[in-house]
Amino acid sequence: MLVADRVFISRDRTLVAEGNVEAFQGDTRLRAQRITFDRGSGKLSIEGPIRIDQGDTITVLADAAEMDRDLSNGLLRGARMVFDQQVQLAALQMVRVGGRYTQLYKTTVTSCHVCEDGRPPLWQIRASSVIHDQQEQQLYFENAQLRVLDVPVFYFPALRLPDPSLERATGFLVPTIRTTSQLSTGIKVPYFFRIGDHKDLTVTPYLSSQTKTLGLRYRQAFRRGKIELEGAFTRDELIPSDNRGYFFGTGSFDLPNRYKLSFDVKTASDNAYLSDYGLTDYDRLKSALELTRTTRDTSFHSAVIHYDSLIDGEDESLLPTRIAEFAFEQRLFPENLGGELRLGVDMRGYRRTSEANIVGRDVTRTTVEAQWRRNWIFNSGLRADWLMGVSADWFKIGDDTTYPDTISRSTPEAALSLRYPMTRSGAGGVTHFLEPLVQLGWSDVNGDAAPIDESRFVEFDQGNLLSLSRFPSSDTREDGTALAVGMNWARYATSGWQASATVGQVFRGLADPNFSTTSGLSGTTSDFLLAGQLLIGQGLSLTGRGLLDNSFNISKAELRGNWSNKRTSLSGSYLWLGIDAAEARTAEVSEFWFDGSYQVNPNWTASANLRYDIADDTASSAGVGLIYQNECVTVDLSIDRDYTSSTSVEPSTDFGFTITLSGFAVESGTVKYRRSCGKS
Repeated sequence: MLVADRVFISRDRTLVAEGNVEAFQGDTRLRAQRITFDRGSGKLSIEGPIRIDQGDTITVLADAAEMDRDLSNGLLRGARMVFDQQVQLAALQMVRVGGRYTQLYKTTVTSCHVCEDGRPPLWQIRASSVIHDQQEQQLYFENAQLRVLDVPVFYFPALRLPDPSLERATGFLVPTIRTTSQLSTGIKVPYFFRIGDHKDLTVTPYLSSQTKTLGLRYRQAFRRGKIELEGAFTRDELIPSDNRGYFFGTGSFDLPNRYKLSFDVKTASDNAYLSDYGLTDYDRLKSALELTRTTRDTSFHSAVIHYDSLIDGEDESLLPTRIAEFAFEQRLFPENLGGELRLGVDMRGYRRTSEANIVGRDVTRTTVEAQWRRNWIFNSGLRADWLMGVSADWFKIGDDTTYPDTISRSTPEAALSLRYPMTRSGAGGVTHFLEPLVQLGWSDVNGDAAPIDESRFVEFDQGNLLSLSRFPSSDTREDGTALAVGMNWARYATSGWQASATVGQVFRGLADPNFSTTSGLSGTTSDFLLAGQLLIGQGLSLTGRGLLDNSFNISKAELRGNWSNKRTSLSGSYLWLGIDAAEARTAEVSEFWFDGSYQVNPNWTASANLRYDIADDTASSAGVGLIYQNECVTVDLSIDRDYTSSTSVEPSTDFGFTITLSGFAVESGTVKYRRSCGKS
């Protein structure tokens, strides 16, 4: 199909189209100033400027061309090929063959913005010829030079690169230079194998004077799931006589009837490996196999878990490293009673490899629970929530003579909660919300005390203020009568300004000795719970939570803040915990975390992070980074210092340096960093 301002047939039976000419053939669209079509030879003579669009990804620009009628073969002069409006190939001459191959002679390739004043781009590849295989989406270079500011850096007799429209292709990925105080300067050169449309393998050799490491990562996507396996094998000078390495594996699958199966495997050869190679900061590795199912009225969870400690000096045989879990809950809505009936079963068993008395204790717990819940909202706005239930716990205990072999326990419970939400609208669209609340709860634990392993650390916050038991698990429960009172307040403004706060306290008839001092729940009167959040439309948010005793001394405090705008992103946290032997804390914890970045200009971004132990007056970790990014290159420089010290882990400094040439199947984000051709 041919469209033009003027179309006529000359005396020699030649078709001529002039002015805003457009020709269409399949998904190819050609635009030019003049086209002459010889019906006898089937040739098109095209005068430019010429633009040929092939689909949505390839554009060809030229001064003049001779092509056949289906635009699949021909010769173009003064041509440029542009991929995704980013990578461009400029050549003196371009030949198209069979609609599949395009050969360019004396070619320059770059994704940088090219100025018309003759200044060279930041980087370019020059080649005597380049062949583009449109079907395989590959570029083949002959006698190629990589030039930086027109200075030759590397020479390649032959070079193959995927074209930018290809998402996944076998070949080298971006190398990384890494320098650490322990492993010296080394280089990582990942090589990507495209095994198929749904699976791939990445092999990453890491070489320095101190280490020889081979890293592997395998990924595969299935119709109803996916897996990812990664690991490394290492021989280094840090532990010369041993083979070192790690293996991580994750996967998840959707099974019939809405079941989900997932696994997570983590293991390392020694306690220091992950820290030495800058992988993670785990102190324990968790491996798990889980089967879950969640519907509107049912919840099912089962898991087998194994823990591996990376803490020096910790006797792993005394830890419950092998755990099995099972939980099921069903919601029913009986018409006669009204409200909601919840039935649940919770089972957990954990084993220690030690068989020593007391310290090698093994426990299996089974809990069966039934609860009836109902609520009423009165005309005055008062809301009443009623809860009544009973639970039964069975424990089987081994390797601990301080407890009987089996323990059974029953706990009836009931609670009545009252809330009275109130709102008031003010000037400027401001809305205030105030909600006093109170709960009277009762529970009666019948049976012998069981060992407490699951509920050693208790958090008292706004989430469990109105709870019958604030222990995180069922190995122990609150006993007796308790009164909880509190107040919720919030303020909302149309400008985006928002604030909220919660205060609360719990009173009980008898003190529970299982609550530690810093839990805020010890004694007959709990600490004051204070929690609040402030959100400001300019990107600032502050969240805080703390516990104050009757003398207004802080037993626990946490403050988090975030602020961001178009150029700046800052986040920080502060944590304070008091001494508590029940939580194995013999010294105060006072720590500060900070993480931030600042975009100096459209190309440069600086970042910094810090974790500081205020109690010890020492830094735990610190780092700075600098990134330069434009339309064709990204340079990432980082320096990180880890001050952690133990028997197997030494303080180390890590230098990272990465250069990425954008355009060749490398995601560069959605923000365009295009340089100016002006003098500035």
